[in-house]
Amino acid sequence: MKISVMHSNLRRPFEEALDIAVELGLDGIHLSCGGELDARATDREPWRRAAQQIRDRGLEVSALCCWGGQVDLGEAEHHAENIAWGKQLLEMCATFETRIWMAHVGVMPHDASGPKWQAFVDATGELARYGESLGCCVAMETGPEPPRVMRQLIETVGGTGLRANYDPANLILWPVILREWKLVETPYDQAAALAEFMPTEGAAVLGPYIAHTHAKDALTTPDGKRLEVPLGEGLVDWQRYLRLLHEAGFDGYLAIERETGADPVGDIRRAATFLREQLALAGLA
Repeated sequence: MKISVMHSNLRRPFEEALDIAVELGLDGIHLSCGGELDARATDREPWRRAAQQIRDRGLEVSALCCWGGQVDLGEAEHHAENIAWGKQLLEMCATFETRIWMAHVGVMPHDASGPKWQAFVDATGELARYGESLGCCVAMETGPEPPRVMRQLIETVGGTGLRANYDPANLILWPVILREWKLVETPYDQAAALAEFMPTEGAAVLGPYIAHTHAKDALTTPDGKRLEVPLGEGLVDWQRYLRLLHEAGFDGYLAIERETGADPVGDIRRAATFLREQLALAGLA
């Protein structure tokens, strides 16, 4: 497995972030879209320039990252606009020589039925078929739904253009977020949430469909507080998790994501060291 980092999490100018990734000995970067890298802009020269800067440093793009919560594919009334945007992002993959666009696609119905579920099937299906025609895929970010639900959507759509970006920390955090957003009315039950959302064991559920991963960790308290924490300090069983990924045939990127904390570069440096140690202990280095 390879290690990359979400370049925006370094909180440095673009080229400086690339230089830090090189200094840390990482294999690639997980490229966040935004700013000059706007998929809807007609001028694509910034894409080409950024791609060359990445190649010049011997780095790969592990995946593009866009749609960090701006889009809900369950809203059929916005499909025309969002699908057109998504197709541009899939085209953007070719510029950066990656086959993976990682996206938050909204909160799927957990019972996999009704018009909202069908809206997800229709929209992800169209994007998946377009991605497949380009040799790319949409890797949906895990979190708002249990792994079994995402697997059902992927298998309903079929083909190779729809996959998962597995984020074990999100599967710890989202049962709390759903209650904060009033999308779930029952009180938070930590044991029940971990059993349903399966942050570690869900890697076996989604295993055949995992195209990319986020290396992130998190905690929740029994009374429903949530916190993203440095790798190894949360509820993810990293040895078990890495072995499950390996058993599923995954040999792609572990992309470090550190969205909080006062020392992002230090936290990411320690995360890279932690991942190398865990991979060695698991016999996967």
